[in-house]
Amino acid sequence: MHLLVIDLWFILGKATLIACIIGLSFFVAMYTTLAERKVAGWLQDRHGPNRAGPFGIFQPLADGGKLFFKEEIIPLASNKFLFLLGPGLAMVTSLVTSTVIPWAAPVTTATGTFPVQVADVDMGILIVFSVVSVGVYGIMIGGWASNNKFSLIAAIRGASQMVSYELPMGLALIAVIFMTGSLKMSEIVSHQAEHGINFLYQPLGFIIFFICALAECNRTPFDLPEAENELNFGYHQEYSSMKLGFYLFAEYINMFVSAAVMATLYFGGYDIPFVNEASWGLESWIMSAISFGILMIKIAVILFVFIWIRWTIPRFRYDQLMNLGWKKLIPLALINMIISAAVMLWLKK
Repeated sequence: MHLLVIDLWFILGKATLIACIIGLSFFVAMYTTLAERKVAGWLQDRHGPNRAGPFGIFQPLADGGKLFFKEEIIPLASNKFLFLLGPGLAMVTSLVTSTVIPWAAPVTTATGTFPVQVADVDMGILIVFSVVSVGVYGIMIGGWASNNKFSLIAAIRGASQMVSYELPMGLALIAVIFMTGSLKMSEIVSHQAEHGINFLYQPLGFIIFFICALAECNRTPFDLPEAENELNFGYHQEYSSMKLGFYLFAEYINMFVSAAVMATLYFGGYDIPFVNEASWGLESWIMSAISFGILMIKIAVILFVFIWIRWTIPRFRYDQLMNLGWKKLIPLALINMIISAAVMLWLKK
């Protein structure tokens, strides 16, 4: 009976954490759209949204409400099951990747230590990559099921782009694994707390990872699957109402999760850099809340860079995009991996 009660509390705690992470992802995705428009206005010397509420803070709610009340249209010539599956798959895969990210310092109570993480598994970072690779199907299925040639071409572009840039991203990550000796996200954070953030040792690896993250999220200058000047609206051309909203939300949730992964892998995650938090003598839950705030600040900075790049750099041609991935980033990532392995072997002698 005692074990049953413990299991119930464990399940309840995990379910609550999952609900909080999903809610956080939706909230951040909503207000990243507002931040994007505000930063675009700042860069272009204009106000941006400022009518819906003070400083336009209700604009995301207005946009979401508009999508909810738009007419649902399913093309007659489409494959209806796959047409509905595409945006759902894109949304699910974007949310699942957040399960292995440590969002804050563990909370210590009288009954034990509880990580603020849905799944602290040994192969954590590989789960992120495996789920991201499945996300390709959300784009591909949506473009193909629409029975629209423009949508299909955009989906093929998106799939080939994501597959191409996963390779240098994985190679850049191998160098981090060499240094930390673990695939476990919580251990990667702990290693940086002891030895310094990985960005100091892997600046080239981070730049490669960041560029690949831009391509994985279909962000400018890698937004060729949504190139309206040649493919109309892109792979979600035929979608409307909240089915379109799911695709758009998935893109912003992917941005948020990508920023969280980069903050965890290269900038110490929830750890406060160059500070010994243990000397503060604060309660465990207070330190956990502070560490969560630190992680969100790091994520916000990375999201700002995402947005800044979109409104600064023009879109590539598709041949330039593929050449960058295959002829530039993969060789650089291989060189970085070899040098990192050589240095680690030399230091162990």
